[in-house]
Amino acid sequence: MADRRGIVGIGGISLTLAVLAPLAACSSGEDESRPHRIDAARLVHLSAKGKVDPSQPVTVTAVEGSRLTDVTVVGPDGRVVAGKLADDQRSWQTTGRLKADTAYTVRISADNGRNGRGDTTADFRTLTAQRVLTAKLGPDSSGSGVYGVGQPLTVQLSEAVKDPQARQEVERALTVTSQPAVTGAWYWVDDKNLHFRPEEYWPAGTAVTLAFDDTGSRIADGLYGGDRSSLRLRIGARVETVVDAAAHELTLKRDGEAIRTIPVTTGKPGFDTRNGIKVVLSQERSVRMNGETIGIAAGGSDSYDLNVQWATRVTWSGEYVHAAPWSVSSQGIENVSHGCTGMSTENAHWFYDNTRVGDLVTVVNSRGSRMEPFGNGFGDWNVSWADWVKHSALGQPLSTTAPDSQAHASGMVRPEV
Repeated sequence: MADRRGIVGIGGISLTLAVLAPLAACSSGEDESRPHRIDAARLVHLSAKGKVDPSQPVTVTAVEGSRLTDVTVVGPDGRVVAGKLADDQRSWQTTGRLKADTAYTVRISADNGRNGRGDTTADFRTLTAQRVLTAKLGPDSSGSGVYGVGQPLTVQLSEAVKDPQARQEVERALTVTSQPAVTGAWYWVDDKNLHFRPEEYWPAGTAVTLAFDDTGSRIADGLYGGDRSSLRLRIGARVETVVDAAAHELTLKRDGEAIRTIPVTTGKPGFDTRNGIKVVLSQERSVRMNGETIGIAAGGSDSYDLNVQWATRVTWSGEYVHAAPWSVSSQGIENVSHGCTGMSTENAHWFYDNTRVGDLVTVVNSRGSRMEPFGNGFGDWNVSWADWVKHSALGQPLSTTAPDSQAHASGMVRPEV
C-alpha cells in the first residue's frame, strides 16, 4: 500500500509537470521569442478628441508599462507634421504647426513591454478659425528682383493687430535671412503695416529672403495664422544721390565714388523740395504731371499739364527727379520747380539708367520741410536706429544670419550696377 501510494504520488507530480511544461514552453515562445500582434488602441491615449485647437500640440501617451515605437500625423496633402518622441518613449507630441479647419490622421505603433506589438490610427480635425491672418510681403520681386541698398522690407497684414503680445507673435513668425548677415529690426508703422531695415544700409550684393510662417498658430482670440508666404531679392551696387538745393546740383555716387555731378533746379519758394533721405519708388519713361493733383488750380500762374520724360519717383505725392527741358536756363542757378528735381533731358536719361528702385536720394540745404518717415514713400532712414528699435514689438534688433544650407543655396551675389 505504502509503495502504491508512493508510486501514485510520484505519478501525480510527473503528470502535473507534464501538463505544465507545455504551457510554460508555449508562454515562453509567445512572450519572449516571437512578438505577437495586439490592439495598440488599448496602449495609448490621444489628446486630440473632437475639434482641436491648432495652436496647441497634439500628444500621444503610452499606458503604464508600454512604449511608443512610432507616431506620425499626416494632413490631407500627405505632408507629415513634425513631432518629437520623449527619451523614455512614453509620450510624443507635435512640434510642427497644424492648419485651422483641417483633417489629420494619426498613425501609432506601440509595444506593451511583453512582446505585444500593434498599430492603430485615429482622426481629428482642427477648429475653424474665425479670422485668418495672411501677410503681403514687399517689395514685389516679380521683376528683376534687384533693389538698391536703401530698400526696406514691408509687410501688410490682412487683419489689424493691436495687442502687444499678438504683435510679438507676428514678429516671431516673420523671418529675415541674408547673406551676408546684418543687424536689423521691425517697425510697426500702424496696426497692419510693418517695415524692416538694417541698422545701416544693406551691403551691396546681399541676398535676402523674407518669410511669414505662422500657419495655424493662435495670434489672438479668434485670429490664427494663415498660409505661408515668402519672397527673395538681391541688393545691387550702393548708389547714393545727393541733391544740394542751395548749390543747385546733384551728385551721384556709386560704392562711395562720385560718378557725375549735374546742374539742377529744385522747388521754388512755396513749393520747396523736402529735405532728408528718400528711396526711389519707381521709374517711368514718360509720366503725365498735372498741377491740379497737388492743389494748383487750372489756369493759374503756377498751373501745369505736361508729359515728363525719364521720371524717377521718390514720394507718392509726386516728387520726382526728371527731365525739365523748359527750365534748362535756370538749372545750376536758381530753384524754379514745383518741388521736383529738374535737369536736362540728356542728364535725366542718364540718371534714369544709372539708378533703380531702392536707391537713395538725399536732399540737403532746402528750405522745405523734412521728409516724413512713412505715408509718402520710404522715409525710413530718417528715423534714428534707437527710435526704430523702440517700435519693434519684441523691442530688440535681430541678426539675419542665414542657416548654412540657405547661405550655400543663396551664395554671395556680385554687386550689380
